[in-house]
Amino acid sequence: MKKFFQAPIQGYQYLSRMLPGSCRYYPTCSEYAKWQFEFNPPHKALLSSSLRILRCNQLFEGGIDYPITTFQPKQHPLLCNPNRFYGKIKISYWLVPKEENTYYILKDLDDNHFTLPA
Repeated sequence: MKKFFQAPIQGYQYLSRMLPGSCRYYPTCSEYAKWQFEFNPPHKALLSSSLRILRCNQLFEGGIDYPITTFQPKQHPLLCNPNRFYGKIKISYWLVPKEENTYYILKDLDDNHFTLPA
């Protein structure tokens, strides 16, 4: 279901690379919508993305506006004891706490691997 909503966004992003940037926010509105559809249910992502696009005009100041998601972390058996897992894992997104069970979504721009301590 995610792919259904993300396909038009990726098409828009491909075409918009040929035009000068005009978004007043970071991340751009299309990137914001893409992240919303990746982490939130479609109805919530559509509402948040639509509100963000409506705010992206000269009447609003713009700035940094990261998407927000609710997330209940589960205890993973490998992360309970880091000595059981050796190697590298690829991190694409960071969830930064905002409030209880509410997180900002940040994309890892470095695309390096994170090594767990031995």
